[in-house]
Amino acid sequence: MRENESIRALKGVGEKTEKLFQKVGVSTVGQLLRYYPRDYDIYREPVSVDSLNDQETGAVLATLTASLDMKKVRNLTVISGTVADATGRCRVTWFNQPYLRNQLRRGMTFVFRGKMSKKGNLSVLEQPEIYTPAAYEEKLNSMQPKYALTAGLSNHMVTKMVKAALEQLDLTQDYLPEEIRLEYELAEYNFAAVQIHFPSNQEQYLEARKRLAFDEFLLFILGLKQLKEQTAADKNHYRMKEVWKTEEVIENLPYQLTGAQKNVWYEIEQDLRGEKLMTRLVQGDVGSGKTIVAFLAMIMTAENGYQSAIMVPTEVLAKQHYEALTKLLEESGLLEQYQPVFLTGSNTAKEKRQIYEAIASGETRMIVGTHALIQEKVIYESLGLVITDEQHRFGVRQREEFSSKGQKPNILVMSATPIPRTLGIILYGDLDISIIDELPAQRLPIKNCVVDTNYREKAYRFIERQVQEGHQVYVICPMVEESEGMDGENVIDYAERLRHELPSSITVGILHGKMKPKEKNEIMEAFSENRIQVLVSTTVVEVGVNVPNATVMMVENAERFGLAQLHQLRGRVGRGQWQSYCIFIHGKNQAEKSKRLQILNKSNDGFYIAQEDLKLRGPGDLFGVRQSGDLNFEIADIFRDASILKKASDAAGYILSLDGTLELPQHRLLKEKLEEFAGRQMEDPGL
Repeated sequence: MRENESIRALKGVGEKTEKLFQKVGVSTVGQLLRYYPRDYDIYREPVSVDSLNDQETGAVLATLTASLDMKKVRNLTVISGTVADATGRCRVTWFNQPYLRNQLRRGMTFVFRGKMSKKGNLSVLEQPEIYTPAAYEEKLNSMQPKYALTAGLSNHMVTKMVKAALEQLDLTQDYLPEEIRLEYELAEYNFAAVQIHFPSNQEQYLEARKRLAFDEFLLFILGLKQLKEQTAADKNHYRMKEVWKTEEVIENLPYQLTGAQKNVWYEIEQDLRGEKLMTRLVQGDVGSGKTIVAFLAMIMTAENGYQSAIMVPTEVLAKQHYEALTKLLEESGLLEQYQPVFLTGSNTAKEKRQIYEAIASGETRMIVGTHALIQEKVIYESLGLVITDEQHRFGVRQREEFSSKGQKPNILVMSATPIPRTLGIILYGDLDISIIDELPAQRLPIKNCVVDTNYREKAYRFIERQVQEGHQVYVICPMVEESEGMDGENVIDYAERLRHELPSSITVGILHGKMKPKEKNEIMEAFSENRIQVLVSTTVVEVGVNVPNATVMMVENAERFGLAQLHQLRGRVGRGQWQSYCIFIHGKNQAEKSKRLQILNKSNDGFYIAQEDLKLRGPGDLFGVRQSGDLNFEIADIFRDASILKKASDAAGYILSLDGTLELPQHRLLKEKLEEFAGRQMEDPGL
């Protein structure tokens, strides 16, 4: 069996099961193998009965104090009893397991493992697994995988299919050269593939994760380095001259550019005048003023007689950029001269025909839109500059698509992801980097607070008051829907709760990654127009629209996100003239983890927060929500695995210095793996 085969090739996967797996992005056996556990259930040492907290899963060594009771509740058979140790006692309950009455008798001692539920003075261990002390000893410290699921897809089903795939795939040939594996003390691939899903213990898990994270970084960097070589010698066919018009526009702005904005604009201006094609990344915190710098580059391009295009991930964001650009050109007396157009998938056929004609004839010098800009029917007259906003939502290949529209254009990429420079140089290997590290003076600092779930009631009343004052609110949850074995708030149930908690006059909307693009656009448009006052969402809003009216961001289970990502989310508010607030709520029994959240209280500087995140997140910080705002690696994390990233970068440099085209025998399998990786990842590498 090969990794590119459909999961239908696995025994037990029919059409219905295949569709369920497709919902979570798994269509092939290889994708199933890379569908890594979201968390693990770790069989830890038994604790005393009185020390197991509410909603905590754990094991207790305890003795049955009496025979079990059995009763019928609706269609359920409920078995219950009491167990005790030296510290206290608790109830144990099981459903539809009547045979337990004959197996468990008063005076017997077992290890009971389950979730503790406390209601007043009553403590109940729900549906506990039962082990003899010797049997539990064998399971001690083992880790059972817990996968992200969707309705109808159980953890048991995913586990079963992953085991089947591991049994049927031949993983004995390692594509990583032995020399590299030994140099960086990496486990063999077949070991890593098994241990990441079914770790024998935490040590084996860490070894497996280290190898797989290294592989992802290595393949990614090899791809980038090869791309860099292809573009390094590219000549600038759209070499430009300095123009006075940009200076006039800067003079007429209702605010002064910050020093950082001026520096970055100078770098872009120099690039556009240079002999070599520009490929520049502008990193800047949310609200630092990247967009005006991009607009200046578009004006310089138009004044030189060339076209420019700005491509963004969503229609709503594209529309906002188009409106902002149109307003700037109107105020500068340039609107009729440049004739900007707005192109998205939602344009009517007639509108598209007219826009295509305006682009092909050169009648328009500025084009704003979504992925529609790189469709076959779009023919540019003289595309000299391409700007992609929020680059980590676009793939390298998508940038390359523009090159097929004529001579290769200059590329300007804007990102609000505050990646520390040391990592940025590696991760954006094919781009020069500029940083806007100053915020405009008129911005009011966001007021932050880190609280536990007891604060919720106050938070709801605060949200209500803010909405009554005419403002809007974001609420972020880590999950889309309730998931078997996963604790944490989910968008679907939380929105329902808020609809009950808040007055009926307040419209609560939901937004998440499983929705179709059209649905997402409609929701974001309704929110930006204040037809939705409270938006309950996953992290998809971090690359969102500008809603100056939104003044509150509340994040549930905040301990499960990286600090850099929380800072990104926080940047959705504080964009208007009003005071804005961010409420970080950490889950039950998460007080220790919440200490790191205090860094967000101390600083609104994304680059400082990213550096602190880098320091704090070591290998011990094993689990949590995937950092979707970071680069889209499947297991690697640029903050947690910064040291692995550096080693992978060194290894990539060494391999290519030895064999730039990967033609040597020892690199044959690596070359195949890189081609396969490029096929799936470079389409959307998360950059």
